[in-house]
Amino acid sequence: MAAFTLSPATSSQLRSGTNGLFSPAQGLIAKSAKSQSAGRERGMKVTCQAASIPADRVPDMEKRKLMNLLLLGAIGLPSTGMLLPYTYFFVPPGSGGSGGGTAAKDALGNDIVVAEWLKTHGPGDRTLSQGLKGDPTYLVVENDRTLATYGINAVCTHLGCVVPWNKAENKFMCPCHGSQYNNQGKVVRGPAPLSLALAHADVDDGKVIFVPWTETDFRTGEAPWWS
Repeated sequence: MAAFTLSPATSSQLRSGTNGLFSPAQGLIAKSAKSQSAGRERGMKVTCQAASIPADRVPDMEKRKLMNLLLLGAIGLPSTGMLLPYTYFFVPPGSGGSGGGTAAKDALGNDIVVAEWLKTHGPGDRTLSQGLKGDPTYLVVENDRTLATYGINAVCTHLGCVVPWNKAENKFMCPCHGSQYNNQGKVVRGPAPLSLALAHADVDDGKVIFVPWTETDFRTGEAPWWS
């Protein structure tokens, strides 16, 4: 049934209609129709139905995995690039030598060049350098002004103190507990139980390279205790 509305009635309209007198019954019918229309508007409920996504438009799982990998790579590569310099900062500087050796370093951390070293270190000199595993190691200059083929580890075999070279006594003398070693690092006085460790001092491309000493200890004729 179509609803209709009535404009406010005038006194003339109350008295007569287009076809005659206005009937009170007609007013009641119009009012009833208007009330029913308003009731339907108030009771109307709005419903919506979700449209389903076609199967051919659902994202492919493999494509999602690929996008995730691309995103991870985009984040990971820059992060790795930033972390590498920090990692290298904590790695001691060094350059490899022949046979898995370690380049000897001076007090400033520079590679020791034999020709330059011998210009400032005379016969009988024993000066500390950085050796295998970063241990302080003496480079020895022979009396003929050549570099000895061995280096002497400066770590005392008693309790690990660094043993200084005493040129006047021609000995290595530990200030911690009085241990003494001869000019080649052989123990001559306790409480140190063993001689100072040795390392090969090779020359590669003009630079000193320390290589682990695994042969017999020439000072004692025994197998090296440090190998």
